[in-house]
Amino acid sequence: MGAEAPTVRRDQPRAAPLRPYARVPVLSAAAAVAVVLLVTADRYGFHRDELYFRMLGPAWGYVDQPPLIPLLAQVMTDLVADEPWALRLPATVAVVASTLVVSAITRELGGGALAQGLCAWTFAFATFPLLTGHVLLTTSPDLLAWLLASWFAIRALLRDDARWWLAVGVVVGLATYGRLLIPWWVLGLLVGLVLVGPRRVLRSPWFWAGGAVSAVVAAPNIVYQIVHGLPQIEMGAALTEENADEVRVMLWPFLFILLPAIWVVGAVALWRRPEWRVLRAFVVVFVVVVVLTFIGGAQFYYPLGILAVLFAAGWVPTASWLSRTSAPARLGVGALLAVYAAVSAVVSLPVVPVGSLARTPVPAMNAAAADQVGWPTYVRQVADVWDTLSPEERERAVVITSNYGEAGAIDRYGPALGLPEPYSGHNALHDRARPPDDTRTVVFVGGQYGWARTLFEDCAVVDRLANGVDVDNEEEGVPVAVCRGPLQPWSALWDDLRHLD
Repeated sequence: MGAEAPTVRRDQPRAAPLRPYARVPVLSAAAAVAVVLLVTADRYGFHRDELYFRMLGPAWGYVDQPPLIPLLAQVMTDLVADEPWALRLPATVAVVASTLVVSAITRELGGGALAQGLCAWTFAFATFPLLTGHVLLTTSPDLLAWLLASWFAIRALLRDDARWWLAVGVVVGLATYGRLLIPWWVLGLLVGLVLVGPRRVLRSPWFWAGGAVSAVVAAPNIVYQIVHGLPQIEMGAALTEENADEVRVMLWPFLFILLPAIWVVGAVALWRRPEWRVLRAFVVVFVVVVVLTFIGGAQFYYPLGILAVLFAAGWVPTASWLSRTSAPARLGVGALLAVYAAVSAVVSLPVVPVGSLARTPVPAMNAAAADQVGWPTYVRQVADVWDTLSPEERERAVVITSNYGEAGAIDRYGPALGLPEPYSGHNALHDRARPPDDTRTVVFVGGQYGWARTLFEDCAVVDRLANGVDVDNEEEGVPVAVCRGPLQPWSALWDDLRHLD
């Protein structure tokens, strides 16, 4: 009698042996994007969010974010230099590391040198990686965290090595210190494992041990949220109220702008390839994150982390097709990718001279570019208004700004011009400090002036902010006013100026 053939489950991993690591194309892509980001790091100036981050003192959390990014901003400012290039070094490191990880995912899925190299180069010079590498944002380390967690989960599933769930847990827990978005990835993965499998993972003690590890690592964040009344929920509601209509429209085209549409190939391949059947849950993660982004309406770029995973997968079949197709087809694809990279660089990086920026569509396409222009000029205007007050009046006067960008700019550039430390009711700055009780005069800056003038006996607009290069950003044209005689005690009036967005 012949031996009985072994039974093979449909969800049994069938991982191909790892192809050789494509050191030259991958490392050259990482080095190239590092050089580009470092060369352009000090052009234009600080982004409004960066000015805000450097102003926040160390804490376990804030009303609008976890502690990591402000801490990085403080460390780089204090230990390296109080300049944009220094503040942006962590963002550059995060994108360079993300380039290495995204190509490692391609290799994990069986991609050879061509697939790994194309993945690394096209990811490194895609629109949103360039932007998150140029400006220190909460997205910068979060992108790396999603890619690392996905890479480790892929190894656990594809190699049938459940010990990798512990590494996933560590990454998920650490990611919560940068942004509280990775729970969406966790939820999507759980839903995917339940719906499309492999469900046997849910019976693994290693899987649940990884979950326990993530909870322990994230515990300080969880405790902070509970003790402070879940401020991230309030912040999310504020973002939804302000952004939802626009985000729900912009989300769909930006899925094809954040990264090249190779991710579509990846989604189809992950769903249909028999050897990747155990990874179909990642397609469900994508669907869950997109749906939550649409419902929440906070920011259109929230799916970037999972898009990058699908993008890495897409290069495996795409590179295989390119190796078999005709030379004209390869040239056509190469030309499209080169044009995409060139446009991405112009839109995402400060390559257009600041004096010419207003005559291009870049500020309309990338608000982050416009938000890096004009801060020293704006602060000089505020200082000129401050100087119109008599020395006696200045003793009981303060500067209040409508948003954290204005406050951060005055905090950075104001001391050299004789300006006092600014106050603002925006986000975490409201809880940071309020004006002294004996304050009688306020130099008020920004778009909140229309409401603020109702809180004083007298207000008059003295100037309006102008950056001098006609770049239309959030500050351009807003008033700088002098207000006297608060109508309420500051303990009550300060809450009237509080706002989240």
